Amino acid sequence: MKYYITTPIFYPNSSPHIGTAYTTVAADALARYHRLLGDEVYFLTGTDENAQKIVRTAEANHIDPRTYVDGVVERFIELWKALDISNDDFIRTTEVRHQKVVQEIFTKLYEQGDIYKSEYSGWYCTPCETFWLENKLIEGKCPNADCGRDVELLKEESYFFRLSKYQDALLKHIGEHPEFIQPVSRRNEMLRFIEGGLEDLCVSRTTFQWGIKVPFDPLHVVYVWLDALINYISALGYPDGENYKRYWPADVHIMGKDIVRFHAVIWPIILMALDIPLPKVIYGHGWYLTKDGGKISKSRGNVQDSFELIERYGSDAIRYFLLRELQVGTDGTYSEDNVVERLNSDLANDFGNFVSRSLAMVVKYRDGIVPRPGQDGSQERELKALSHEVKKAVEKRLEVFDPASALEEIWRFVARCNKYVDETSPWVLAKQEEQRERLDTVLYTFVECIRVMTVLTAPFMPGLPPRICALLGVDEGIIRWEEADQWGILEHGIKVQKGEQLFPRIDISQYTTAEETKTVDQDQNQGQKETIEPVPALEFEPIKEEISIEDFSKLDLRVAKILSAEKVEKTDKLMKLEVEVAGVVRTVVSGIAKHYAPEDLVNQYVVLVANLKPTKLRGITSQGMILAASQGDVLEVLTVNKDLPGGARVK
Repeated sequence: MKYYITTPIFYPNSSPHIGTAYTTVAADALARYHRLLGDEVYFLTGTDENAQKIVRTAEANHIDPRTYVDGVVERFIELWKALDISNDDFIRTTEVRHQKVVQEIFTKLYEQGDIYKSEYSGWYCTPCETFWLENKLIEGKCPNADCGRDVELLKEESYFFRLSKYQDALLKHIGEHPEFIQPVSRRNEMLRFIEGGLEDLCVSRTTFQWGIKVPFDPLHVVYVWLDALINYISALGYPDGENYKRYWPADVHIMGKDIVRFHAVIWPIILMALDIPLPKVIYGHGWYLTKDGGKISKSRGNVQDSFELIERYGSDAIRYFLLRELQVGTDGTYSEDNVVERLNSDLANDFGNFVSRSLAMVVKYRDGIVPRPGQDGSQERELKALSHEVKKAVEKRLEVFDPASALEEIWRFVARCNKYVDETSPWVLAKQEEQRERLDTVLYTFVECIRVMTVLTAPFMPGLPPRICALLGVDEGIIRWEEADQWGILEHGIKVQKGEQLFPRIDISQYTTAEETKTVDQDQNQGQKETIEPVPALEFEPIKEEISIEDFSKLDLRVAKILSAEKVEKTDKLMKLEVEVAGVVRTVVSGIAKHYAPEDLVNQYVVLVANLKPTKLRGITSQGMILAASQGDVLEVLTVNKDLPGGARVK
């Protein structure tokens, strides 16, 4: 089957940043998923270069517009390569193939009466490239929630497109195709906008000459939003190109929520006027916001260099963060702290740790040779059933363009794989010769779990399959979606290697931003001019009286994995933890709630006093105590980062 997916074409008025990357990464994940399904995919992205804001930015940089956009477009292309974007085409609206189609369509719409000449008088927001009626302005400024900047009063001879003529037809289409605009919140928003009445659209300008000329009236250039939207068919060679005949209509146009109106109103009406089938889905996702709630944009001065982030954390890690954090219909929060927290928790602790531990045990107990498995037990049957359930759930989530929920489903399987390691305790089986066959089954299952995890995550993190296949000693052809929930695909006898950590844990303190460096320098310079006060010595509790080794040996300290955490109601400092130690789940109540959020503790490996007499705290029986260090108001739980299982002795 064919699958045509597009991103919007981006304004190259500044270098791309992490806030612009989500759309393209999400589209790429869907394109890769459909290729794994066996579909014939065409994935389009590109740049929108004929805007007035391009002219103004170029003028501010004392350079002509074409030279300016050429340099910025190169940065877009470099970023998409760095993020492993697998687009089949990259359209630039300054290309002849696009300009020719725009001029043909403009002429056709004019000749059939859908475009007419008149005079425009109204308000124009250059940053948004949008015309506004005066009654739509907010305190005389652009009403776009992400803009709010000054608008200009324009009065010029212009061509107009009869949007109003097609209002009823568009409402009818949306009513008959509820899937046309997604998610539902965007659909409802567009319905309210259209039902409020559509005004005819000004589609030409005479006050500047950068852009595509109206072929029969060269004093006019085509309005950027009429020009830009046509890229989705000009790139395919409309009207006679083979790609157009093969791939149109688009299966999905993906974009940020701020430009859904153009795609859900102007674009379908253009197509209706041309008697061209409409795209199947217009999907508008939320924005990535900073912690203070502002959208990431250059005009706000809150962007972070994308190339620096990729160099620091890797393409797969950045892709994973972007796709995992943005839930359907909502905005996501971006900060580098959030990136590190997510990568350490999901990729280093969960995914990477499982792969590392599993392969290390195959190397240790079978010299790296994957053994022939014996008969499945209940745990293996549960894993296999879960893989089937998760694969179906991922497919369902991606059908509605929800990569965040798809990844959440996959991590249910990843978590179960980690639990399987602790349940089966291969380090115990290895000491019992009569358990040799059982150990072989467990080790083989480890390696198959790695394959299943790799297939499921391949669309989202395309750099993983070659790395993992190298560790498994197999060809990348083993990554087949239809076999994601099938078992026994890997042949016993292959030789695996542990290799380096796929996702090493990250210490964000080693990175200092330019602003932080500036602050530090200012503080240091200021300190040179002032008297430095001596730092008072810390007061420590006195060391207790000595004990014998026999006294110490009475304590049974164990590594424990935190499975869940929640604050105890009506208390400020108590946290209820479910921990797994030596295959047994215990409840532990700990006074750490002022210092940790529950989600910060899940999947952490801590040190537990396992033989402490149970006691009741706020009606909850606590079976042990976790160790923590404290000084004054500072407290930190002691954690274990090595490949040690829950239940390992602390000596």
